Amino acid sequence: MTKVNLEDLVSLCKRRGFIYQGSELYGGLSGTWDWGPLGLSLKRNLTNLWWQKFVEEPDNMYGIESSILMNAKIWQASGHESTFHDPVIEDVKTKQHYRLDHLLADNKVDPKGMSLEDMANKIKELKIKSPDGNELGNPSRAGQMFKTNVGSVEDESSLTYLRPETAQGMFVNFRNIVDSYYPDIPFGIAQVGRNFRNEISPRDFIFRSREFEIMELEYFIDPSNWEADFDNLRLKMREWFEKTLGLSKENIKEVEIDKSDRAHYSDRTIDFNYKFPGREDELAGLAYRSDFDLSNHQKHSGKNLEYAEKGSNRKFLPHVIEPTFGLERHVLAVLTEYYKEDEINGEKRTYLALPANLAPVKVAVFPLLKNKPELVKYAHDVYGTLKQKVGLAMWDDNGNIGKRYRRQDEIGTPYCVTVDFQSLEDKTVTLRNRDTTEQKRMTVNEVLAELGKS
Repeated sequence: MTKVNLEDLVSLCKRRGFIYQGSELYGGLSGTWDWGPLGLSLKRNLTNLWWQKFVEEPDNMYGIESSILMNAKIWQASGHESTFHDPVIEDVKTKQHYRLDHLLADNKVDPKGMSLEDMANKIKELKIKSPDGNELGNPSRAGQMFKTNVGSVEDESSLTYLRPETAQGMFVNFRNIVDSYYPDIPFGIAQVGRNFRNEISPRDFIFRSREFEIMELEYFIDPSNWEADFDNLRLKMREWFEKTLGLSKENIKEVEIDKSDRAHYSDRTIDFNYKFPGREDELAGLAYRSDFDLSNHQKHSGKNLEYAEKGSNRKFLPHVIEPTFGLERHVLAVLTEYYKEDEINGEKRTYLALPANLAPVKVAVFPLLKNKPELVKYAHDVYGTLKQKVGLAMWDDNGNIGKRYRRQDEIGTPYCVTVDFQSLEDKTVTLRNRDTTEQKRMTVNEVLAELGKS
């Protein structure tokens, strides 16, 4: 794999229309990002593949889309209102706040398992200053949830939050799914959705931002069999990374999370880390949440959430195993994995060797010359046919052929089709392979057959 740094990826994404800084016209808004046409296409390809594998292929999965705004009592019952905080410290001169754990990590200190006081003491011991070189003040905790009000009156009764996770939307719909479908245990509820966290120090491009998407499922099980169900989902996640996405096995590492570092709801957690540019960090997670969520919602709502087992008088609160996948982090991992550099005719080439099922554009079509009406007309006919059959096709007549090839290589287009004067005579076109740069003459039907193999 070609070694790539984060600056290379940020530059490519901006230059080629994958990802832009949020609110860039007005100087930007920290921790927010806008998705351009190619980035959105890549993100949707990832989402569709995930939905197919984890929701459509199994027989016991139910997809939902819950509301971003939810009753504030949900976040009280889940524990988020009382526990969802970040450790922060203030630059005494600029009054800017920074994550304590990030400052320690940046100074080669692992903050895992450390209390707020331990982190603050370590900052003093090492005489760590703010990124601006100023003294740091006293530590505190900052809430991660964005507050808002529902209705015309802003008071405590109208207070709610933008959801910090998709999970609770699935837990509060557990009874609805059971009443509507009465599924056998085990079964899962899945959704893909936006989440919002008031990150104090968003950084590393799209890796840590204030608005992001999660692909997630809650798998409801009989607690007597949780270890086997947990391991089955662990293996399915590995299969997703290595076979579906084609991420290198050596770039994926499973990390068993110690009890002191697990979320308040988890009895066991495995993180799947990926070797991102410059560091290894979390790509996805697998957590055994026991009956923490259903029991708390049953208690706070006063509604019975027990599952009545079919064919017996047994009733129980199912336990839950939760696979969670960060969508933006998946995009970053895919860009990292497939970023390549080589030389063609003595010139450096940068390209994304994306598999066809991920590529934002499957095939690009060029007329050799754009000032020849007969070439342009036939090329448009070929483009229309390929777009109808393949879907994600692109028309490109800007610049010479060499520049078009380089542009398409850089955005990860697997094949380019060029229409030239011979095409007008024998109805053949030139098909170029991105990875090998090999070119072949063939008919449009043969092109479709070749594209169908990828």
